[in-house]
Amino acid sequence: MRYFIELSYRGTAYHGWQTQANGVSVQTTLEAALTRRLRQPVFVMGSGRTDAGVHAQQQFAHFEVEEPIIWTDALLYSINCMLPDDIAIRAIFPVRPTDHARFSAISRYYQYHITRHKNAFESGLTYHFRPALDVERMNEACRILLNHTDFKSFSKARANVTHFRCRLDFAYWERSEANLLTFHIKANRFLWGMVRTIVGTMLEIGQDGMTLDQFDQLINDQDRTLAGRAAPANGLYLVEVGYPDGVLAQRVSPGE
Repeated sequence: MRYFIELSYRGTAYHGWQTQANGVSVQTTLEAALTRRLRQPVFVMGSGRTDAGVHAQQQFAHFEVEEPIIWTDALLYSINCMLPDDIAIRAIFPVRPTDHARFSAISRYYQYHITRHKNAFESGLTYHFRPALDVERMNEACRILLNHTDFKSFSKARANVTHFRCRLDFAYWERSEANLLTFHIKANRFLWGMVRTIVGTMLEIGQDGMTLDQFDQLINDQDRTLAGRAAPANGLYLVEVGYPDGVLAQRVSPGE
């Protein structure tokens, strides 16, 4: 039996999603709680690998067990009690044997949050960035970004991929509050470090440190050394993972 998990986490204390030899990961922590509660070894596969310090408002993973499990509100509650406060499971539900948390996903939506003023209650959750920014020019850069499909210039050099093509659905900056600036981006897939490097490069554009023509050219050149430095991990959130119709058909939180 294969089950999907819908969860969220604050990534501050973790060395990313994936199991690491040198630090605590979200995946390892989740597997430990499920193994303990279900009294059998449980290994999970996530929809993607968020970096150290990156957060997820919505993440999906799947695991398999030999026998069906009757999921109740009490069972889900007990697993959440075993997890630390910065990881929360919203639902666990059965899926088809062919449904895969990573390979069945058709889109990922990220946000990057920048606060213009220091906030004691958002430490580790936003990037405090004070220099003046031309948000309109940054949105012009987004329109240029949407004209491209190869994003090698924004990928970490050690990325183990066969190609650097991504299909972007949207990319734009939004001032949701006087002191909060949010970058929205959605695509079918993302490269390792891609969103943070795009944000870091656009912050240079917003400070007039790079022209729009230079931005367009660096994408065409497919050279990571021409892009800006990656923005800090603490402002990045995985917001939504999309799947084809039917994959999430049985997603109902116990008690709803």
